[in-house]
Amino acid sequence: MTTETPEPVSFPRRHARTQRFTLGAPRAFTVAPDGSRVVFLRSSSGTDRANSLWVLDPSDGQERVAADPGVLLGGTAERLPPEELARRERSREGGAGIVGYATDAAVELAAFALSGRLFTAELRAGTARELRVPGPVVDPRPSPDGRLVAYVARGALRVTGADGTDGADSADGTDGENGGKASPGADGVPAATARTLAEPESDQVTYGLAEFIAAEEMGRSRGFWWSPDSDRLLVARVDDTPVRRWWISDPAQPERDPRHVPYPAAGTPNAEVRLFVYGLDGTRTEVVWDRARFPYLARVHWSAAGAPLLLVQARDQRGQLFLAVDPDTGTTRMVHADEDPIWLDLFPGVPCWSPAGQLVRITDEGGARVLAVGERPLTGGQLHVRAVLDVTSDDVLVQASAGERAAAPEIGELHVYRVNELGVERLSEEPGVHSAVRSGGVTVLVSATLDRPGGRARVLRDGKPVATIRSYAEEPGFSPRVLLTQGGARQIPCAVLMPTDYPGDTSLPVLLDPYGGPHGARVLAAHNAHLTSQWFADQGFAVVVADGRGTPGRSPAWEKAIRDDVAAVALQDQVDALQALAADHPLDLGRVAIRGWSFGGYLAALAVLRRPDVFHAAVVGAPVTDLRLYDTHYQERYLGLPQEGPEIYRRNSLVDDAGLVDAAEPARPMMIIHGLADDNVVVAHSLRLSSALLAAGRPHEVLPLAGVTHMTPQETVAENLLRLQLDFLRRSLDLPAPEAP
Repeated sequence: MTTETPEPVSFPRRHARTQRFTLGAPRAFTVAPDGSRVVFLRSSSGTDRANSLWVLDPSDGQERVAADPGVLLGGTAERLPPEELARRERSREGGAGIVGYATDAAVELAAFALSGRLFTAELRAGTARELRVPGPVVDPRPSPDGRLVAYVARGALRVTGADGTDGADSADGTDGENGGKASPGADGVPAATARTLAEPESDQVTYGLAEFIAAEEMGRSRGFWWSPDSDRLLVARVDDTPVRRWWISDPAQPERDPRHVPYPAAGTPNAEVRLFVYGLDGTRTEVVWDRARFPYLARVHWSAAGAPLLLVQARDQRGQLFLAVDPDTGTTRMVHADEDPIWLDLFPGVPCWSPAGQLVRITDEGGARVLAVGERPLTGGQLHVRAVLDVTSDDVLVQASAGERAAAPEIGELHVYRVNELGVERLSEEPGVHSAVRSGGVTVLVSATLDRPGGRARVLRDGKPVATIRSYAEEPGFSPRVLLTQGGARQIPCAVLMPTDYPGDTSLPVLLDPYGGPHGARVLAAHNAHLTSQWFADQGFAVVVADGRGTPGRSPAWEKAIRDDVAAVALQDQVDALQALAADHPLDLGRVAIRGWSFGGYLAALAVLRRPDVFHAAVVGAPVTDLRLYDTHYQERYLGLPQEGPEIYRRNSLVDDAGLVDAAEPARPMMIIHGLADDNVVVAHSLRLSSALLAAGRPHEVLPLAGVTHMTPQETVAENLLRLQLDFLRRSLDLPAPEAP
């Protein structure tokens, strides 16, 4: 009797099954202020989507589970409410189980939602339990003192006691509803009581949730903030009434009703966002600022170091105010104002107060992106500051890349630095992409490098390693053959990938694999960032990835060069990088294809429509084609209002009301891919492109993905997308089929 050897699982299948080899890796770290605990999320294996909540003791490196979603749900499948599904789509969250949590100030209590139900975990004891409250529960957050938990349910902000009572006695010394007691439910789980602080006035109003624009474009995923004394909250009220409605449907399920969603397309009204201070007794005071001039509530910070701090932006994003709030009266005073003739960016971790009460911010000054504390810049042109990670009385921890005036280029690298008035010290040593979380003298340094698969999370105490948090992520089984370099007169950052077994004696067909636009650097000094590109290279391509102007990480001028000319600038840099690299690498410029998703899909379509002399085929995934149909905060930052600059929108779009825009001959083949359930880049973009191509008699294929959003986490979908793209590229470039194994 013989035993058959199982067939090896292909890279596309493993890449899909492991969600790009991220499942099983630790993430979402929180460090206790006394340095005694590190809390994080991690699933049990490289193919398990369900995250558990874990705690590590830095003193001995021991890890233990604080909350297991399988145990807490009794093995039943998750059922996510629409609000939670929307939050996950905005954050591109493809995991399951516990995908987010919040803690009290001491990091002793964590709160999280599972299947719209509220759970808490005692992090010292390692126990978890459900608080049976009216739901579905979204974004639960403990008060800093750990006695209360606030959460959102059906657009209302509610508060319950962490012990299962309504928490009224915690706030004012009296018993609340039901005498503050929790009654057991039919299944034995105590039915906790909860008080509603803010009730929506209509089905278009929510309290405590971020609006679409904030979550999708501003990096603000929450809508309420506890006071440091746990006695009141700042609460955002969002009214979607002014926002135009779009229908999102699934044609493959004709019996299902379409979703009627508010979508603020460029030049159309946004949601109305107001902010209130709520006492635990339900009293409220509105926070007042010039909302007509500064309608965007971009950031909120409330700590013991100062008054509540807001960052509000003008609609054109060329002006913004840092405001301190009097929580008793709701009045605001200006702490600082910024203006920029092009636009102002938003950054993670700022604004905030230093322990001494000084404003901490990131700003563009003297051609550099710098860290400022108070009115004094602490960094210069050697660093391009990307985020603030932690602020203490001794220093500020930041993430930064090399600036324009750095001694040498560090292509694709991001490092962690300590900054204070005495100078700058780099904490991350090896070349790569690094970030960190710090508190109480303990730092979790998360690092990815080119020579090591995945990432590594090391725990440092006073700068010295004391533990490494285990990763259960699978390894891909191969390493990219990648060269990081610069191309062209503008020294465009590039990655060049050749087939693993390429002897270097023949020229190769070329596949450009960019994102190429704002917020999306692809040229990174990290192993797993290049896996898909290497897989395409191993199919016989020379793969080129170029981060042209508009991509982050180099200088303010580099990022802002695309203003009013996104299409021309982004496309020209892809062409320049390709032609410069061809001088030093065996690239067959007679067979050049390009693939991309989202902005990369838009760029791929631009390439074959406007530069068919250079590009011969394109895979166009989820592209924005008519820029008037994308959202306000993103599109108006780069192009202004369509009412004021219709020609700007036209020349940067692939299509307009008259059809294709500035398309050149000869016509090149195009594969268009789009999820029909996409509520970010709606499928109308691809349908309009296809209609315009059909009217012009241009060859193209359309691959509609039923039930798929802007993400493609489904295993079979993600696997087969890679295979179908490869087949299209081979056919379009007239490449020979691979030999049978």
